[in-house]
Amino acid sequence: MTAKSSKGYQPSEKEEYMNPRQLDYFKQKLIAWREELLAESQETINNLKEENWREPDLSDRASLETEAGVELRTRNRYLKLIGKIDSALKRIEDNTYGYCEETGEPIGIKRLEARPIATMTIEAQERHERMEKQYIDEE
Repeated sequence: MTAKSSKGYQPSEKEEYMNPRQLDYFKQKLIAWREELLAESQETINNLKEENWREPDLSDRASLETEAGVELRTRNRYLKLIGKIDSALKRIEDNTYGYCEETGEPIGIKRLEARPIATMTIEAQERHERMEKQYIDEE
């Protein structure tokens, strides 16, 4: 059972890590972020439906198609982000949220505030990125 977030609540390093109140706080934060991304994606879909794709001027049509392409790429990134948000919400439900998937260590409140979908501590993330870069450099 999750505790209800009170207005103005901010998780603190002084509290028990990932207590029900903190979990509920991050759950609400993730849900709000997800809803915002979905609303923006729906707005893009609506704009694309309303657009006049039969623009007679070729340069105007090219500009329109370029803008639409940029919008679609942005929304594609949003879809990937929504998938990560859904994964974070699942981790909240199975009580693994806030802990590094690599080391099991607490990720930390400050990091989760900045990036609520984080799955690794900063150290593990940096190690992971160095290994990726090393692998890419070897190819």
